[in-house]
Amino acid sequence: MKFCSLYSGSSGNCLFVAHGATRLLVDAGLSGKKIEQGLASIDELPAQIDGILVTHEHRDHIHGVGVLSRRYDLPVYANAATWEAMAGDIGKIKGHNIRLFATGVPFDIGDLEIGTFSISHDAADPVGFTFDSGSHTIGIATDTGVVSSEVKAALSGRDLVVLESNHDTAMLETGPYPYYLKHRIASDVGHLSNDTAGDTAVALAESGVKQIVLAHLSHENNLPILAYQATQNFFKRAGISEGDTRVAVARRHERSSLFELG
Repeated sequence: MKFCSLYSGSSGNCLFVAHGATRLLVDAGLSGKKIEQGLASIDELPAQIDGILVTHEHRDHIHGVGVLSRRYDLPVYANAATWEAMAGDIGKIKGHNIRLFATGVPFDIGDLEIGTFSISHDAADPVGFTFDSGSHTIGIATDTGVVSSEVKAALSGRDLVVLESNHDTAMLETGPYPYYLKHRIASDVGHLSNDTAGDTAVALAESGVKQIVLAHLSHENNLPILAYQATQNFFKRAGISEGDTRVAVARRHERSSLFELG
């Protein structure tokens, strides 16, 4: 099973998950050209992608969805509320490529079983995803203002978890954003702070998660070293070593490492 963050952050998000002959994208929030370049950097071809799974309808998650679907005849998977919210922004999609799922009901794509769970964000019906190959599992939760018991249960025990670590609270409070935007980011339907991500990472590590990738960092209100160090500080206080659970930070404008499970 393979995972790679091709791009991550408010300027655009696209994650790659593969197992066996199955290759999937989670979100496509940059131009088609940029995503093609990201796939080429890991020696993958966009025409071989088996589907694009959409977490929610914000532009930094859907900008390239329509282009890629039309260019390579790719299926697009989203729940009904997200489809309705994004339809006007992604353009016409061929009927056979419109794939609806019900949040909370598992479904299969090729060699992977896909799970979905609700997250807390200011979108129509935002979701996180889990991927199960039968021997390894991955969980993805970005763009959520809180980590509910449902989210924590969905992510617990996975081999690899992608977890939002969006902002440093002090940088957000003293930064240039207007008050309404600061309030939105810090709200229960906004984004996770480094400290909340660190606290969550401890619970995930204690559940058996072996690799955590911190994602969706704010360019204006965070730094990779701050996100990484915040989680490490929480690990240190909880007695968790780097050998127990490894931590990486997804990059904004280029791919992360290619993680291979098993």
